[in-house]
Order: sequence, then structure tokens, then C-alpha cells
Amino acid sequence: MGAATLIYEARWLLASVVLAIWAVLKTKQYYRLRHFKGPFGTGWFEIWHGLAYLSGHPHLKFKEATDKYGPIARIGPNELMTTSLELLAHINGARNRYTRTRWFYIAARFQPNSDNILSELDDNMHTKRRAQMAGGYSGKENRELESSVDIHVAELVQLIRTKYRSTEIKTNPFDLAQKAQYLALDVISHIGFGEPFGMLLSDQDVNGYIKHADQGMNAITYLWGLGLTELVLDTPLMHLLGPSDTAKTGFGAMTANTRKIISKRLEDDPGMTKGSDMLASWFRHGLDKEQLVTESILQLLAGAETAATSMRCIMLYLVTNPRVYAKLQAEVDAAVKDGRAPPYPSVVSNATQRQLPYLWACCKEGMRMHPPVTNSSQKKVPPEGDAVTVEGKTVYLPGGTNIGYCVWGLNRDQKIFGGDADCYRPERWLNEEDPKKLAQMNLVHEMLFSYGKFQCLGKPIALMEIGKAIFGLMRNFDWSVTNAAEPWKEMNAGALFLTHDFLVEATERSVS
Repeated sequence: MGAATLIYEARWLLASVVLAIWAVLKTKQYYRLRHFKGPFGTGWFEIWHGLAYLSGHPHLKFKEATDKYGPIARIGPNELMTTSLELLAHINGARNRYTRTRWFYIAARFQPNSDNILSELDDNMHTKRRAQMAGGYSGKENRELESSVDIHVAELVQLIRTKYRSTEIKTNPFDLAQKAQYLALDVISHIGFGEPFGMLLSDQDVNGYIKHADQGMNAITYLWGLGLTELVLDTPLMHLLGPSDTAKTGFGAMTANTRKIISKRLEDDPGMTKGSDMLASWFRHGLDKEQLVTESILQLLAGAETAATSMRCIMLYLVTNPRVYAKLQAEVDAAVKDGRAPPYPSVVSNATQRQLPYLWACCKEGMRMHPPVTNSSQKKVPPEGDAVTVEGKTVYLPGGTNIGYCVWGLNRDQKIFGGDADCYRPERWLNEEDPKKLAQMNLVHEMLFSYGKFQCLGKPIALMEIGKAIFGLMRNFDWSVTNAAEPWKEMNAGALFLTHDFLVEATERSVS
């Protein structure tokens, strides 16, 4: 009797053994986190977790879970989600041994065996890469950083003035979501590659970057939702199923276009001695060609999309809140009239716009109401486990547990932002009298850009771009939303928002 025959005859016994082992492992996994409550079935299966990503609105699903089950909710057999500010600060502290979770961060890998600053899981390698890249984000090595931002903010204003201006005779609605993305991509390509894509000047999606990015982010959403990130992106399968330079769509097309730009740059200037942009800085600090490619793609995605979404949500909440709108416009006009802002067409300086309190109260509040990114930043608890304090109680987190950040829930936390946390009120950032509470609020805002050793290197550039753009838009135009009932169409894909059809009307103002 052959082995195949024996296996066939014992098939039901073997199946029973496999099922019993599976049941034991699942039961053990369930009991590890049994003290944490969550939606039905999350202790046993990943179904709820996966469907949340596939819904297109995972940020709302996760908030519902933490609203119902507390500051630490169970969203999967080995996954927790938290809105605890003190726990998040602890997890991301410089001396903590929490590490990035493989299944989550591996989705940011755009090329086989080539990690970037986001997908890198090794703490030492991540720290080294941050040190290599930090100079490219600073004005010391990137000397034309602010002037590059100014060029494209001015181009945005000029594009609206010459092509999309509405008048009393004729309205001319246009998609501000698209123009904000053009601005963000022109800025990041200019300070990154030394030459902008030219989207604002041409008023089009040059090289299809936006289309390809949307396709790529949708692909990440499906990999997360179906639990396939490690299978596809962390095995030899990535060579077959992952992004390819020969692809006509998605991240593959983005990679091919980016590689062409970098190859041309290295061909013309092998030592990258002529430029003062990010590529030149990164190259001088030791990044090779493939690392330049993967880091550049990450900047085009994470850097541009989050800045664009911030501008969209700030403008939406401004335009739909007349009291706040009028108050901010008065602050902007005062800065123009007293000479703090230079005459048109010059752009307000970063130093000046950062000193406008109501402008930044509006920016912070807009990003609080609609965070630009919902990356749950999942971290893995150290092998020995960790005893943490949450709302005055000691909570034990078993080693190896994945714990993520509920962005939407934390930014609407009434314990931090008050009983009107669901309402748009910029004054909360200016009138809070309790220093401890204000510090908590500011820490929540800071966490939008991650925190501690994981904080986004591009944060100062993003805030500069956002402030200058909002100031310029409010200075030069009066704004209204075309369709108040449905101001835009958006979905959450890969933790970023894909926003379209934010139709607005801009009427020119006479303030110089």
C-alpha cells in the first residue's frame, strides 16, 4: 500500500488533527487579548478588520469601535486600536522598543528588496536613513526650499485668476481638490528633483502621476483588506505581482517615470554636485540610485497627498463657516495692509504666516476635523510585553501584539477637545486656559505627522506650504462651494484620501 493511499484513507483523521491544532492556536490567540473588547468576531477572525479597509472609510469604522469599546478596542485576533494619547506617546517614545508591524508597513515597499524610510522595519536602519535624509528637508542644504514653494503658490493664484475666476456675470466652478494636488506635486518635485512637474503651468496631470498614484493606493487597500501584503510584497511573488517599470498604470508607471528623472540627473551630473535639492542631498549622504528612486516615490505619495488633503479640508471648513471665514479674512487683510505681507504677486513669508494666530488656529482645526492621513501606524509590542497606564489604570499588553492609532477618534476626543469636539471652532486653539490641556491638544496635532523617532521629516515643509497657500487663496479671492449638499467625493485608500470634484467658485478680491 503506497503512501498516497494511506494518506487518502486517513484523510478525515488528518483533517481532524489539523482542525484541532488550528482551534487550539486560535483559542490561545483569543485568550491573549480577551480583556479587550471589540466588534463581533474580532477575537477570532480578521474579517471585520479587512472589511473596514475595503469599505473605503476605515477611519470611521475604527472610530466607531473605540467609541463603543473604549480607548483600547480589539479589531482583530492580534490587533488593537487606541485613542489614548498617553499610550501613543509612550509607544513612539525614542527609548521604547516598540517596532513597526510587518504586515502594515510592508505595503509601502514599492520595489522588491528595497525599503524606504516608511517601510523599513529595522530600527537601526531606519535611524540611519533618517540621518541621511534629514538634510534634504532643511533650508541649510536645500537653500531654495522656501522660494520654490513661493513660485508654485503664485502659480496657483495666477491659474485661478486667469482661467477659473468667477464674476457677477458668469460663475466658473473648478475642482480645488485637483488644483491643490497640482500645487503639492509641483512643490515636492521642485524641491525633490530640482525641477517641477509643471502641473500648474500646464493645468494637467503631467505623466499621469495622480492617476497612477490613485491606482496604486487602491491596490494597497485591497492587499490590506484581503490580508495579502506579506504574501505579495514580502516574498518572491513581488517580482511577479508587484510594481514593474514596464507597467502602464499604478506604482509601476510612477516608478518608471521617477527612474527616468533620476537616471537623467545622474547622467548629467554623476556626483550631484550642482543641485541643492533633496536628491542631491540624499546622494551626498550615501543613498544609491535605487534608494533615491524608492524614497522619491514615497515623497510623491505621502508628501504631496497629505499636503493637498490638508489644504482641501481647511478650505472646506473655512468656506462653510461664515463667521470663521470673515475673521480669518480680516487677519489676512490686516497683514497685507500693514506691510507684513509683501505686495502682490509676492507670497507671504514663512516667518510672517507662522505669526498669524488665527490662520494657524484655522489650519489646525481643519486638520483636526479631517485629518489628512489615517495611517494607523501599527506598532508591535516588545516580546516581553508592556504594562502601560491608560486613563489612570494599568493595562498589560502581551508581547507581539499589534497596536494602532485611531486618528479620527483621537482628534474627536471630548476629554481633550471638549464637549463640542465634533464641531469646527478654531478659537479652541487660542482660548484654552489650561496649559496641560493645550499641551495635549498640540500633541494630538503633532501626531498627525507621526511622533518621536517616527515623525515625518517633511512636516516643516508641509506646514510652510499649507500656510502660504491658505493665506494666498484667502487674500486674493472670495470663495463659495458649488454643491453644498455634496461638496466633494472622497474615499480612504491606503490610509490616504483620494478626493475629487471639490467644486468651488473663486471671485477676485481687490485687496493688494
